[in-house]
Amino acid sequence: MGDRERERDRLGAEQHHRDSVALQLEQLILDSERQYTPYQAARAAGVSMELASRFWRAMGFADIGQSRALTETDVIALRRLAGMVEAGLLSERMAIQVARSTGQTTARLAEWQIDTFLEHLTSASEPGLTRAEVAYPLVELLLPELEQFLIYVWRRQLAAVTGRVVQAENDEEMQSGRLAVGFADLVGFTRLSRRLEDDELGELVENFETTCADLVAGRGGRLVKTLGDEVLFVADEAATAADIGLALVETLGKDDSMPALRVGIAFGTVTTRMGDVFGTTVNLASRLTSIAPKDAVLCDEELAAALEREGAVPPSEESGTDALQTISSVGVSAPSADSQHIQPPLPDAEYRFALQPMWRRPVRGLGLVEPRLLSRRTPGA
Repeated sequence: MGDRERERDRLGAEQHHRDSVALQLEQLILDSERQYTPYQAARAAGVSMELASRFWRAMGFADIGQSRALTETDVIALRRLAGMVEAGLLSERMAIQVARSTGQTTARLAEWQIDTFLEHLTSASEPGLTRAEVAYPLVELLLPELEQFLIYVWRRQLAAVTGRVVQAENDEEMQSGRLAVGFADLVGFTRLSRRLEDDELGELVENFETTCADLVAGRGGRLVKTLGDEVLFVADEAATAADIGLALVETLGKDDSMPALRVGIAFGTVTTRMGDVFGTTVNLASRLTSIAPKDAVLCDEELAAALEREGAVPPSEESGTDALQTISSVGVSAPSADSQHIQPPLPDAEYRFALQPMWRRPVRGLGLVEPRLLSRRTPGA
């Protein structure tokens, strides 16, 4: 046998070993062995092959032809989804949405967990052991703990969202409610990413996302999503969003490793779908972020009006009809009659924020906008 054949056999043996360890890990995690083709799994679950394929793709998994790669847990999952449709608890369309939203969320969670746990815990593999072989006992130990923790956090989040639904006056208010929407964006991130090593860039992004997530949650907002150098958050109250925006600038501004930050916040009607937010208010917040000065927070006229109604800023000269007309001119609906109650004037020192009118400028698709520069109000100001 020549050297080339021996090398080919060696590589083949190594690949076979890796495949074997990977299969063992899969069986450990799924707690079930491969035994069904997709057609057999669909038949065992009592659903059509077409519906089973739609569920499978919605969860984010690639088509596998007729490989015998599915397990009893896959059959049970298909049966449960189909059962909710048959019982009238979900429409078929809603079941697909459930599969898609769950798949997208858990895919990112799984990627993050592998990066966090296995990358760090198996970086110093013992002599003679591959990373896959070291991973098996770690997964075996971590799996039950992570599973229980995931269920706990999911139930906690479900309770919080359900509470907001119950408090909403009607379904329309919940799906197209009025919220404060904020974007926070790192300045010059693309240019910075060219100078940093991959590890340094990853650490910077993780630090940014972690800091933003902690500040948003801790101050009563909700983090909608992170986009590497940008985060999107919402809050029910204008003052909460204003506090979050300023806290982000103040906190990240103290970190010398971080670029400057720009924040834009708008207030208005927002459509929510599958945990994301859409609409004119979201677009306006994004545009405000792009024109905000470095390490500063810009807000729209309606957020300014909402801060005034909440008693967080002093009454402005625009209060009343003129202010509402100005708000309407930028394409944002005016507050409803029952939400226009303005708090009685307070002593100057008790107002939390200050607003400085900025230049009036056109914003593509949104008309003429006059942003406000938001800051914290110093006592006696």
